[in-house]
Amino acid sequence: MRTYEQDATTATTPQPPWPFTGREDELEQVRASWAAGRHGIVLTGPAGHGKTRLITEAVRGTDHARVTGTPEARDLPFAAFAHLLPDAVSPQRAVRILSGLRLLVVDDAHLLDEASAALVHQLAVHGRTRLLVAAVDGAPAPGAVSRLWTGELLPRLALAPLPYEDTAQLLAAAGLEPLTVRRLHTVCQGDLRLLRDLTAALTGAYRPASAAGTGERAWRGALPVTPAVRERLAPLLERSGPGERDTLERLAFAEPLPLPLDDLDLGVLERLETDGLIHVDDDAGAVTLAHPLHGPALRATTGRLRARRLSSEPRDLGPALEAERRALARRIEQLDVRTVPTPVGEWLVAEGAAVPAGYAAVRSRFARLRGELRDAAAWAREGLRETPGDEGCRAELSLIDGEPAAGDDVYARYESVRRGEPGPVVGRLPQDSAFARHAEALTRGDGAGLDRAAEALEERGFLLFAAEACAQAVRAHRDPRVARLSRTRAVALARRCQGARTPALAGLVLGELTARQRQIVSLAAAGLSNREIAERLTLSVRTVGNHLYSAYTRLGTGDRGALPWLVELPECAPA
Repeated sequence: MRTYEQDATTATTPQPPWPFTGREDELEQVRASWAAGRHGIVLTGPAGHGKTRLITEAVRGTDHARVTGTPEARDLPFAAFAHLLPDAVSPQRAVRILSGLRLLVVDDAHLLDEASAALVHQLAVHGRTRLLVAAVDGAPAPGAVSRLWTGELLPRLALAPLPYEDTAQLLAAAGLEPLTVRRLHTVCQGDLRLLRDLTAALTGAYRPASAAGTGERAWRGALPVTPAVRERLAPLLERSGPGERDTLERLAFAEPLPLPLDDLDLGVLERLETDGLIHVDDDAGAVTLAHPLHGPALRATTGRLRARRLSSEPRDLGPALEAERRALARRIEQLDVRTVPTPVGEWLVAEGAAVPAGYAAVRSRFARLRGELRDAAAWAREGLRETPGDEGCRAELSLIDGEPAAGDDVYARYESVRRGEPGPVVGRLPQDSAFARHAEALTRGDGAGLDRAAEALEERGFLLFAAEACAQAVRAHRDPRVARLSRTRAVALARRCQGARTPALAGLVLGELTARQRQIVSLAAAGLSNREIAERLTLSVRTVGNHLYSAYTRLGTGDRGALPWLVELPECAPA
């Protein structure tokens, strides 16, 4: 299968900056950290997780100074502060000078020279200057920097990887199909610089082939070896211990299957495990590479003759793939669609290999029940690519498009609960299941019971069903404050369901807003900025902001990114 199509016209096209996406809660925490009586905050996380972008967004429009640590200047005293301090300044005078700053941003603090690090520490001790400090987790840092949070001078906010739904939002304009977006999210593990680098490679000089019937682009086959990929691969390529490089490459070419421990040198494995490069499963007696990027990156950079030798051993993926299919089907039967590992199916898609229709149909149903509708449609199409007439995959596409479920299994009966008509199935759903509790609470008009049913559904992986239960709870609650909590939860869950629009979710909130608020919220949901809304409606920017603030108060959310899930927009898909 052809992996890429050359497109020279876009080879040198500059990439526009990505919009600030997600991190709304973290943004509020950072902004609150220099409020009255507070001295700042330290942001930590792996390289590329968006610490600098988050701080930049937080201080936008404020009076602040910025310093940045660099590896080249680590041996030069006060190098990071050279633009803020006179030459040959004493530490005491430096503290006095900088104490006049209202807000100081310290980026890449782990790279500061010792004098600069000590100066930042003294500023934190004196407390007159608010500090926003960013440092990379796991990197060697001056003691004065690490003591900022270990000594409890400043609170610490550790950035988790950007969730999948926010990654998908970032990539929305790239025209990539869902399984490609999922693959990018998996290999990048929250590293936004790597994500941007790979996306530029896939949409720039080389374009992935078209996904059948969608107009979107599908990345299949080898990993583009970009500068960011080489940088992330360096810890593996630099391994010089006896047998280490050979073991890493053997593990890479064994994917998606693990290698038995007995086939590998235990001493080599101990060294690699200590450095976090492999994962050892003692129960299965097997070992795999720890990072999902490393396998495809090693395969893409290995010489042809060595790659041919390492990949020459015959492998039968059929039993492992069937085991995955059975595991998914068993979870569906048990009313439990929490994520299970499926490395073989994902590897087949990534390599552009044929995916059996039987596996694809089950995988599609599993994703649909989780509320991952675009993924579900993509899996069904993968099955139809090799078996165009498969009824299971076609049935899944019909259900994703909103056609009513046929049959009389548990899920078909539960459809009436989702529609708000539980009467016919009360007592016909598995006793004490989340489905049964949902039906009973809806029958009683029990808002608290619906909230509890939503928690049980979410715990089992039914994110869309949980969102619907919360939405029904909004209408059942008599206390407006409690209703807003349910609404906020419904919105948060619906955001993770890839644009699903169902009867239970429709019209969640707009009825509570004034006509002007509904108008402004609808424009904000469509992506317009406050200034653009003001120009369109001939209002001041302040008036638009005030209306949005009042609307957010009624909606129980301050998340602008959640607005498309609160209003009817044409791009939302049925489920």
